[in-house]
Amino acid sequence: MKPKKGFWKLVGLLSALSLVFLSGCSKLAVLNPQGPVAKTQSDLIIWSMWMMLIVVVVVFAIFIFVLVKYREKPENMDYEPPEQEGNLKMEVIWTAFPIIILILLAVPTVKAIYSAEEVPAESKDKDPIVIHVTSANWKWIFSYPEQNIETVNYVNIPADTPVKFELTAQGPMNSFWVPELGGQKYSMNNMSMPLYLEADKPGSYMGRSANFSGEHFTQMQFEVQAQTDKDFKEWVSDVKGTAGKLTEKKYDQILSPGVVGRQTYNGTHLKWIDHAKDVYIPGKELERGTGHDHSKMKEAEKTSNEEMENMDHSNHE
Repeated sequence: MKPKKGFWKLVGLLSALSLVFLSGCSKLAVLNPQGPVAKTQSDLIIWSMWMMLIVVVVVFAIFIFVLVKYREKPENMDYEPPEQEGNLKMEVIWTAFPIIILILLAVPTVKAIYSAEEVPAESKDKDPIVIHVTSANWKWIFSYPEQNIETVNYVNIPADTPVKFELTAQGPMNSFWVPELGGQKYSMNNMSMPLYLEADKPGSYMGRSANFSGEHFTQMQFEVQAQTDKDFKEWVSDVKGTAGKLTEKKYDQILSPGVVGRQTYNGTHLKWIDHAKDVYIPGKELERGTGHDHSKMKEAEKTSNEEMENMDHSNHE
């Protein structure tokens, strides 16, 4: 018995609805790529959705076909299907089909993962600009070591230039995400996580926290402003000429738990602390590590040991 025309109409309707769903997703930020990294990941998402759509359509088609063909009817009320122990052909099909789907998903996924760990292929001939990103409760701090400036809750980058973000954290783990430029990556205390992103053209792209880190994590949003190379250099020059100097005391205030607005400074905290390597205790300068030079910590430890020895000597006397 062949399936009725209504069956194929239903299958066509399901396919059409799926296409409508896919087209509607184009307004999502993750499917609106504005850079090579985001484009690779967007293509991977769409490819995965097509693979899932194939599975869904095939499963529903088989399901409806079985319902229509083998439904109970007056002329076969007493029909009993013959006993079957196995069907080699069907077993090969339903084993091979998932394996093929997994391969078609795994190969591009692995390629995309490895490509995300280096400068985008389209910009191999360009040197990336390095920006250190520190997440804290509840703000994002951006340090430009080459330009010697620092911003809070916004970051300017040159368009059509790869950017290497060095992610770390002061406090709880967080997740750095700019949906239109690429996928998210975690920022963790005493660790450095590289993330390469690039914007194809000048524009404004919103970034956010993608990991729960306390009361105000939803307010951990920042703007990525992609500029022409000329505008970016002018912005850096303007910051150096007008912004206030970043001091350790001021940096302690920035790190205090709370929500703050946009801020801009001359200098970076990298001169006295690197959260990817050192312990940072706000307000206790002698107990901090300082880059690769831990002289302050050693001095504090030596002083503490001397005090303990003096106390022991006094007790013996």
